[in-house]
Amino acid sequence: MGSLDSFFLVLAGFGGGIVGSVAGLASLVSYPALLAVGLPPVTANVSNTVALVFSSVGSVWGSRPELTGQRARVRHLGYVAVAGGITGAVLLLATPSNAFALVVPWLIGLASLAILIPRRPVAASDAARMAAHHPPGVVVVICVFLVAVYGGYFGAGAGVVLLAILLITTAEVLARSNAMKNVLLGLANGVAALFFVAFGPVHWAAVIPLAVGFLVGGRLGPIIVRRAPAGPLRAIIACCGLGLAVHLGLDAYG
Repeated sequence: MGSLDSFFLVLAGFGGGIVGSVAGLASLVSYPALLAVGLPPVTANVSNTVALVFSSVGSVWGSRPELTGQRARVRHLGYVAVAGGITGAVLLLATPSNAFALVVPWLIGLASLAILIPRRPVAASDAARMAAHHPPGVVVVICVFLVAVYGGYFGAGAGVVLLAILLITTAEVLARSNAMKNVLLGLANGVAALFFVAFGPVHWAAVIPLAVGFLVGGRLGPIIVRRAPAGPLRAIIACCGLGLAVHLGLDAYG
């Protein structure tokens, strides 16, 4: 892999890190970039998951103010995300992708629309007390597990789906729900990455420059979420998610 390819992957990682931490669509940028430099699909998917760990590190690092008071929710749902990520990684290396490819466009499309559902968030202090004293329900746990499975398996659009779930099922504002999304997807990606490092075809020459871009872009994303108006930002996330759903649907059903 030449120096131009490496520079290209740094730029792709930077853009993907911002998009991923804001909208959960990092793979929309990074996965095609890995294909463009010549990696075969499975190798690109595996390498992308490993590099995404650094996007999560940057995103969680930048989201620390919004994670205040959410320790209990992280504890309750973190184990679920880890279990889902491991399951998804095993599925990627052991099963064909046809079933996921047909279902995922619909899932992402519905989640993108769900982000637009109007809701009335409560004050951050009240939301923190609710998170501490009311563990997530069974439906939320199941949904987080399934999204984490998909995150470990491929992950394009997983952030949109998870963000929609958190916005609908909690009283948190967009920035705090986005911060929680970054943590949970980071855990799912992290355990999947460890599995791929041990058993998958990781292309390290592509992972390293992509990871550098991811780290910087992921760090900047939460700043954008913190300062941007929530309404327009939700609309942008929903439009990006719908675009990805249409793209994946054309690939799956075309």
